[in-house]
Amino acid sequence: MSGNIKLLSDTLAAAKAEGRSPLIAYLPAGFPTVDGGIDAVKAAFDGGADVVEVGLPHSDPVLDGPVIQTADDIALRGGVKIADVLRTVREAHGATGKPVLVMTYWNPIDRYGIERFAAELAEAGGAGCILPDLPVEESEVWRKAAEQHGLATVFVVAPSSRDDRLAKITAAGTGFVYAASLMGVTGTRESVGAQAQDLVRRTRATTELPVCVGLGVSNADQAAEVAGFADGVIVGSAFVKRMLDAPDAEAGLAGVRALAGELAEGVRRRA
Repeated sequence: MSGNIKLLSDTLAAAKAEGRSPLIAYLPAGFPTVDGGIDAVKAAFDGGADVVEVGLPHSDPVLDGPVIQTADDIALRGGVKIADVLRTVREAHGATGKPVLVMTYWNPIDRYGIERFAAELAEAGGAGCILPDLPVEESEVWRKAAEQHGLATVFVVAPSSRDDRLAKITAAGTGFVYAASLMGVTGTRESVGAQAQDLVRRTRATTELPVCVGLGVSNADQAAEVAGFADGVIVGSAFVKRMLDAPDAEAGLAGVRALAGELAEGVRRRA
């Protein structure tokens, strides 16, 4: 295991050794500005996040709910480019020494150049990529480039995934498995529900990789609930909403830091 995939694996293992789930935060690059997005990632780490996923804003974010779509739209209207996403990774990882992944739809990487993106992400200190819309059957070229550069390839599984499909997806992935807690788009929910627990159980039966749950977690109680059965708790929309609802940038950063602290307490408490 080489590159920052080792940092990612070591971070997840260290949280497990403490008897808790790691907290994984998601924040889009370029929102509210490129510099503001970098500060937001640092704030999430300051508050207690173990890992951060940096979103690569996309014009057709089919899996994202209205909160993240709004942030992506602000970032794209601000002119965010892949170079800015890579700069976000470089500066956030460089300032904290903690694992930073990129979460992106496949089309931007394909257009940018697969080998080029993998090489530049690794050079920036990135730990890997989460690729929610890349079918495993079409992923070999990316996976080879990622392996060559020491990057994790994280695939997404859903409650609708059959057991044979789960096995195929988890066999191809590295780093961890992203378990989408429910069918539908990202966003906060009243309850994360039993679907997620069943999905974690079925996914674990196919892999030794940590199984981390995202979609719908927004507060410490939900984080504690998910930490009771998952190997990691992923939170995105709730962080973005704190920034969208804030009266100014400083208040937004304070909101991110505070939410990370609340969630970090939740994953340590469990339900």
